[in-house]
Amino acid sequence: MGVFVFLPLVLPLTALPIARLAEQHLHPRAATRLLTFVGGVLALCSTLCLGLLVVVGTAQLPGNPLPDGWSDPEVRAAVPYDEVAGKAAIGALAVVAAGCTATVVRHVSVRRRAQAALAGLPQSPVAVLPDGKAYAYALPGGPGACRERGRIVVSTAMLDCLTARERQALIAHERSHLAGRHHRHLLVAQLAARANPLLYALRGAVAYCAERWADEDAARAVGDRRVMARAVGKAALVSQGTPAPTLAGFAAPGPVPRRVAALLGPVPPARWWPPVATAAGLAAWIAAAGTAASALSSANAAVALFLVLQAATPL
Repeated sequence: MGVFVFLPLVLPLTALPIARLAEQHLHPRAATRLLTFVGGVLALCSTLCLGLLVVVGTAQLPGNPLPDGWSDPEVRAAVPYDEVAGKAAIGALAVVAAGCTATVVRHVSVRRRAQAALAGLPQSPVAVLPDGKAYAYALPGGPGACRERGRIVVSTAMLDCLTARERQALIAHERSHLAGRHHRHLLVAQLAARANPLLYALRGAVAYCAERWADEDAARAVGDRRVMARAVGKAALVSQGTPAPTLAGFAAPGPVPRRVAALLGPVPPARWWPPVATAAGLAAWIAAAGTAASALSSANAAVALFLVLQAATPL
């Protein structure tokens, strides 16, 4: 294993430059998918290596149920600073597991509560709730006809502050969230940030790019970018946000002025990868190299530890 087991814990640093540049030099759809993939792979590799360190650390604890051979000096020598790293990884992995579990539980519970609140309403794609609080968000569906596609939830207070054209932009925005399954991207970004604090920047970048993705789809649907910009600006002044950060919503908390400025500017380029001879291109290749190195390092560490443990375990 050697130092390879530690590399995936720090290689998420290679994704920080592209997290800041992707939104400026890629179409929001491509940026969202790229950042989600990079963050997911880096988080998975980081968690795997924490698990490998936990195996070594747990084998040193008295009274553990693991085979005695796993605590032999040869096994412990496979990891540098095994006494400190192995035991520290136990606490770190527990924090990661607790954080990821809490995120998933909250996501599922919020969806269930929201779906239960809509149970008495007609099965239409748009659910309008009489509420004095302004909000609008895309509620992913589950099994069933209308639920499979998901529903748009919007309050009367939100609709009251928008014109007819702006309401069309709002609905188109939320339809884009449902069609693109943006809640999945947001959930992966949230879990990645829980798995490794170095990926927190990607969480915010994915949330922003997902909103920009929906903004561009809605602007194309209504045929007027200025109408879309006005709708985002108005909604931001009164919006209460979404029930959970893993649900995409109109005028969600974040850099709304940047979204408005982007809508007032030209249509973003429809490229999926930035040009090589640019800062964004260099950042993209650094992130790609870091992601590949993380995957190879974690795979190497897993195979090495498996071979060492197999040799140390008596038949």
